[in-house]
Amino acid sequence: MPIQSLRGALQALLLVAVFLAGIWAQSSGVIDEFLWYLPDVQFLAVQHLWLTAVSGGLAIGVAIPLGILLSRPAMARWAESLMQVLNVGTTIPTLAVLALSMSFLGIGTVPAVFGLFVATLLPITRNTYAGLKGVNPALMEAAAGIGMSATQRLIKVELPNALYVIFAGMRTALTINVGTVPLAFLIGAGGLGELIFTGIDLYDPVMMLSGAIPTALLAIVVDALIATVAFLVVPRGVNPSRA
Repeated sequence: MPIQSLRGALQALLLVAVFLAGIWAQSSGVIDEFLWYLPDVQFLAVQHLWLTAVSGGLAIGVAIPLGILLSRPAMARWAESLMQVLNVGTTIPTLAVLALSMSFLGIGTVPAVFGLFVATLLPITRNTYAGLKGVNPALMEAAAGIGMSATQRLIKVELPNALYVIFAGMRTALTINVGTVPLAFLIGAGGLGELIFTGIDLYDPVMMLSGAIPTALLAIVVDALIATVAFLVVPRGVNPSRA
């Protein structure tokens, strides 16, 4: 009972704090300032999502087949070495990757998409590889015992059992991607970084938050969407969320 009472009191206190914060924001004109930037937020959010979708889609399209390839027995000797090559994309700061991309590809969307693609590639590849290598050997032996070919074992046994880990890598990679896209503004690719960095330069907290808050919300939404897809797609037997 005391714990429930304390929890109820904290919830009531939080509601009161939110209510008072709303009153202060309305009376001080902060809400009107945020609304003034709303058209910019809507326009730049579309650019932001487009950059995330293109770079993330390319990363998924390359990383999953690459992770499958590296998990094959014939690649066992080279898998970790090749993984370290991909690790360069996360070891080098993202801003440096974007700067290098700009040096070779110019200014604008193309170098931004390439830089974000490189930064997003490793988590998905690593999780695909780890998920496939983590499949119970007994399942693989049983599948081989009933006459399944290597391709059939991959499609019907390995991938279904590795899906949860693969989706975890996608969630991590795409959430980081959404938070990294604002840096693309620095090389002329647009996105919500325009409000964030311009607000910093002008020392305008409202402008800065008009870009930062939607960026954070987009990251939460993307993470929730991928989690929902994983909940629906990953088989019940290997999905802890549906256990």
